[in-house]
Amino acid sequence: MKIYDWIIVGAGITGAALSYELALKGFSVLLLEQDPRKQNATRFSYGGVSFSFWSGTTALTHQLFQEGVERHRNLSSELDTNTQFREIDLLLPIAAGDDPDRAAASCSFFGIPPTFLIKQAAKELEPLLNTEAIVGALSVRHGHVSPEATVRGYCEAFVRNGGTIEYVKVTELVRQGDRVVGVSDSTTTYPAANTIICAGGFSRGLLKSVGLSVPVYFTHAEILETPPVEVKLRTLVMSALQQRAQTETAASLGDRDRLWDEEDRVIAPPVLDAGAIQFSDKSIRLGQISRTLTNPRAEVDAKESEAAIRGAIGKILPPLANLPATWHRCLVAFSNDALPLIGAIPSLEGVQIFSGFTSALVLAPPLAKRFANYLAGEDEEMLGQFSPSRFMVR
Repeated sequence: MKIYDWIIVGAGITGAALSYELALKGFSVLLLEQDPRKQNATRFSYGGVSFSFWSGTTALTHQLFQEGVERHRNLSSELDTNTQFREIDLLLPIAAGDDPDRAAASCSFFGIPPTFLIKQAAKELEPLLNTEAIVGALSVRHGHVSPEATVRGYCEAFVRNGGTIEYVKVTELVRQGDRVVGVSDSTTTYPAANTIICAGGFSRGLLKSVGLSVPVYFTHAEILETPPVEVKLRTLVMSALQQRAQTETAASLGDRDRLWDEEDRVIAPPVLDAGAIQFSDKSIRLGQISRTLTNPRAEVDAKESEAAIRGAIGKILPPLANLPATWHRCLVAFSNDALPLIGAIPSLEGVQIFSGFTSALVLAPPLAKRFANYLAGEDEEMLGQFSPSRFMVR
């Protein structure tokens, strides 16, 4: 069997973007994905580019968010596809009973501060909004793409540049001594000079297969997706006070890291952040519930989750609450400092990681380009700030 320069595990936005960039550098690359339909976190995302479209919280992330926006502005041309990049109004309703000042403070890192809208102004921006359920809203322009079209464009361009895609479920890494020499599914071994884990919420489990506990975590994200509908949603709607970020922080602090190596642990209670986005094909995604469960295949009650999402959406966007829709779940990776893990795994050669992105759609494209540059021998000093060695890897 051919030995590739690089095997990439996972074809979400991280794996697709990195595979493409490595192929451009002339490497032989095999991209492995478990599901031809790519039923992953990218597929079920809102497509936002992203909450930090205009900024970041530090000079480092500010630079990368700006690079990400510029990459998206040019991706359709570069990849010879239509990623459906657009600018859209992001609307952040402030629920009745919440503090508008607190909501505004939570968005203070935006490069262009959101505008506070009284209820009637918010209704004019989004006619489907129920003003009885809010005290006002915050609004700012936002980037948006079709996640599926973007990943498809990357994958097609990757193949045109000599890359190979195979659809297999990687179950473990293959280790010889202190080196990873490839990956395997239940029947076949795929040898490689180097392997990069871009498997999102499955990254931790794959690295555990060679005895490593790497601090990348995941939530189970649950959404509803409608078929094309005649209802017109004008904005990207998300809660002004997002609970998911707080849950991720709490779920990865201190000794809780060790709990992630135990089976069937509930690290934190589930949270529900009501939101909605309509795509160009008129389908709508509604969400989302986030659960921090250590079992990536933990059972949840889909009917109960659907009822909860519909109830939350019904309060702020009543016309969407009873639309026909299908429940979906995926794993969303994160780290405990909201920055991805990029680079070599300490103490083990032949394997690197490109995972743990909190804002993957905006950050993965520029960081994939920089990482490919680095792997081709170019100077990318910035990447040291994302090294897994900033955490203790057991």
